[in-house]
Amino acid sequence: MSKTISILGSTGSIGRQTLDVAEQMGLRVAAITARSSVDRVEEQVRKFRPSLAVLTDEAAARDLAVRLADTGTKVIGGPEGLLEAAVLPEADTVVTAVVGMVGLKPTLAAIEAKKRIALANKETLVCAGQLVMDAADRFGAEIVPVDSEHSAIFQCVQGCRDRREIRRLILTCSGGPFYGMTREEAGRMTRADALRHPNWTMGPKITVDCATLMNKGLEIIEAMRLYRLPLSQVSVVIHRQSIVHSLVEYRDGAVLAQLGTPDMRLPIRYAMTYPNRGESPAEPLDLLTCPPLTFARPDREVFPCLSLAEEAAEAGGTACAVLNAANEEAVGLFLAEKIGFYDIPRLVALAREQVGVRQDPALEDILAADAAARDVVRARF
Repeated sequence: MSKTISILGSTGSIGRQTLDVAEQMGLRVAAITARSSVDRVEEQVRKFRPSLAVLTDEAAARDLAVRLADTGTKVIGGPEGLLEAAVLPEADTVVTAVVGMVGLKPTLAAIEAKKRIALANKETLVCAGQLVMDAADRFGAEIVPVDSEHSAIFQCVQGCRDRREIRRLILTCSGGPFYGMTREEAGRMTRADALRHPNWTMGPKITVDCATLMNKGLEIIEAMRLYRLPLSQVSVVIHRQSIVHSLVEYRDGAVLAQLGTPDMRLPIRYAMTYPNRGESPAEPLDLLTCPPLTFARPDREVFPCLSLAEEAAEAGGTACAVLNAANEEAVGLFLAEKIGFYDIPRLVALAREQVGVRQDPALEDILAADAAARDVVRARF
């Protein structure tokens, strides 16, 4: 069970909810990090009194250091601060809640320091899953997923003594704000439309990924890495209610599911208490009042990002790093209202065509593929 935590990405949705859980559970917060949110980080530091605060924006870090001069919290600026937060000796658990490839190196550093990794950063496993999982095995570090879908699978396989008993993993997907639309209708949707998720409150990047279904494609790749299964054993169903968080089908035909209210504090808490379960103040699921549970196939014509992710997963090597980097850049352009909704999959496909794939990549190969894919997208604007 976790006692002291470092939170990489404390001002995002997952980071803020992790702080809620830490307060409820009486956990000590040793380190918090963010990009440039000076006001919010100052507020968090004064409440939780961590020994370390990091802002990767160095100008913002200088401002924060002045504001926190009356506290005992050390302030570091720049990306290297994430590495220090990840290996802080007093922290037994590192919550990786940053968005994007920036989470990869700190996660590897935390693994080498033999921390428990409460993993909420998809890109770490999407881009370098084999390296990360091999490192976790080598150093004896625990990786406990925080994403609701992967937490659900993690819980459903606890009684599985032999992974060969698994027939397939079934990831559930809300379908996002554009579910049921035609391609023509979705193509007219704007930034504001994409940010209206029907069930979850999340940051803008991941919310857009939910609108394109790229988020589910990234989760397919993540599941393959976490559970060392081929693409053929990972599938997706649309489940609008976000009550069934994912399922595991076993070879004898049994299907185990994890159900709960759409509240990210539940998987966060489980990552802190695993292998035990602690008391939670959250309202439990009431089966008598919850809506009927429905399931449907995803529409791959309207949401081509899902197929793009599966194609990258099948290609292997650095293909997933290319996919992820191109998507990050394209989503950034969409959020800046410089491109339309279907320009996102178009730019991702372009990067996949133009950047070669290297099999069995080292870390430097992954970082090079990431940079090359970003260059392809940026060259268009």
